[in-house]
Amino acid sequence: MATLRDIRKRIRSVQNMAKITNAMKMVAAAKLRRAQEAVENARPYSRKLHRLLSEIALRAETAGEPPHPLLQRRTTQKVELVVMTSDRGLCGGFNSNIMRRAERFLWEQAEQHHEIRVSTIGRKATEHFKRKKRPVRQAYTGIFDALDYTKAKTIADELAQYFVDSELDAIYLLFNEFKSAVSQQVTVVQLLPLQPLAPAESQSAVDFQYEPSEHGILDGLLPRYLATELYQALLESTAGEFGARMTAMDNATRNAKEAVQKLTLQFNRARQAQITRELMEIIAGAEALR
Repeated sequence: MATLRDIRKRIRSVQNMAKITNAMKMVAAAKLRRAQEAVENARPYSRKLHRLLSEIALRAETAGEPPHPLLQRRTTQKVELVVMTSDRGLCGGFNSNIMRRAERFLWEQAEQHHEIRVSTIGRKATEHFKRKKRPVRQAYTGIFDALDYTKAKTIADELAQYFVDSELDAIYLLFNEFKSAVSQQVTVVQLLPLQPLAPAESQSAVDFQYEPSEHGILDGLLPRYLATELYQALLESTAGEFGARMTAMDNATRNAKEAVQKLTLQFNRARQAQITRELMEIIAGAEALR
């Protein structure tokens, strides 16, 4: 049975843990505010760029021009999945949900007899595949240390080159899309080839004249769009991570406080039992002296 000293030590230990988790929750909440603003500011640009590229690609296709190299659709055989997680843990099911979806995606592709490669963004994904002994083509590290568009463009350019060189037939990105401070949605998007919007969604009633040509504009916009999509996913994942960590640390703080209450009750009962036992010994000793 635990002594009073043991219970007192456990109470202090849990109280210290509650202070740490509460501090982590406050830090995550402060970072979440900035990350959420970055996500909301970037979304309109990404959507508008996608709509613009869809219109140009559809008009080029209607004109009978050959598809742009980044829009070519091939019989899918060689597939790469880019798995995006966080670098750190203590964020609830944020990373485990991604890894479960990644394993399911890889199993589905294997069922279709596709050649599959994996790249990772985030230390947790790299550690997961290392434990599973699955080879990783490229582990992009340090991306979240100082997140900026340049890092996303470097990765996007590398992936685009693999696709243009026919080393890959399709590239997918798996990440957590930010919904709210307490909600993230695991999302798989096809980066290449680009999936144009439906004609009713993208094509306006007004036609345009393009200089130098549709293909010339696509040459400039498609790499930018790919980098923008990747950068948007990085922002979404960052905001989702802070939201998940804030929620997880809030739950941990609440659980620690409940544990302190239970331990305090246990301590008081043990102390009361000890006092009662000592009183009975004193009374028994007094009776023996009579």
